[in-house]
Amino acid sequence: MRIFIDIGHPAHVHYFRNFIKMMEGKGHKFCISARDKEITHSLLDYYQIQYTSKGRGQKSLFGKFFYLFKANYVIFKLARRFKPDICLSFGSPYLAQISKIICKPHIAFDDTEHAKFEHLLYVPFSNCILTPNSFKKDFGKKHIRFFGSMDIAYLHPKYYESNIKYLEELKLVDKIYFFLRFVEWDATHDYGQTGFSIEGKTKIIKLLSKYGQVIISSEGNLPNEFRKYLYRGDPFKIHTLIQYSSLFIGESGSMATEAAVLGTTAIMVNSSAKYFGVFEYISKFGNLLYYDKENEAIEKLRIY
Repeated sequence: MRIFIDIGHPAHVHYFRNFIKMMEGKGHKFCISARDKEITHSLLDYYQIQYTSKGRGQKSLFGKFFYLFKANYVIFKLARRFKPDICLSFGSPYLAQISKIICKPHIAFDDTEHAKFEHLLYVPFSNCILTPNSFKKDFGKKHIRFFGSMDIAYLHPKYYESNIKYLEELKLVDKIYFFLRFVEWDATHDYGQTGFSIEGKTKIIKLLSKYGQVIISSEGNLPNEFRKYLYRGDPFKIHTLIQYSSLFIGESGSMATEAAVLGTTAIMVNSSAKYFGVFEYISKFGNLLYYDKENEAIEKLRIY
């Protein structure tokens, strides 16, 4: 079978990498297109997955509109050459639309209920959408639900193994440290949503610094006063760092659920959190706490 996968975010690499390796071992062929976002290309290189870049995305709605045509053109050329039997993605409008043009089935995964714009662009062109059972939206007859979350595709004990030696390299063994993650809020479904303010970040860092080491991962630029806390280690071993942290605090839904699945208490501030069924599902196990407002999270930290 010839399988085309479109990758749009670093998390998507993790979602599909084990599937790719297993299927390649059975003789199936892959064509991978990948957006140049953060460490997406570096992750694909690290896992030795061949891919073709579809360029960097855009931040403005105007830019995103033109990027849609650019990415579709790149994927269309690849698809004509590769001749896939089936297409897979995590809600990619580009591959969904091209799959319709080349008359091949497109299977999409999704766990982001409030991504209404993305849904308009990929759902009508997809044959099937797979989501966690906790997903609050209904896509009708083409909707298939599964128990669990997307993180299990790579954090299940069958696939994930922590690397305690990496903590030794960082001199963090048996130390109290806190992992913070801030996002840039430039995804289409992030428009109008908020997380921590600069004042909120400052309060959290000052509070946590009293009790342990602060480590920050950030998509956007940080004020100079925070840069000394930036994580400068190996991005491919970050899950070990999250797993052994005393606490995860951030705005990223992906990393918050990763932390919770790994057994680390995660506190997330994200105004869109109320829309996500997967957050409610994971929080039932006691490791994920999410808030609309930063003052609630900061108060929880004081108690914690």
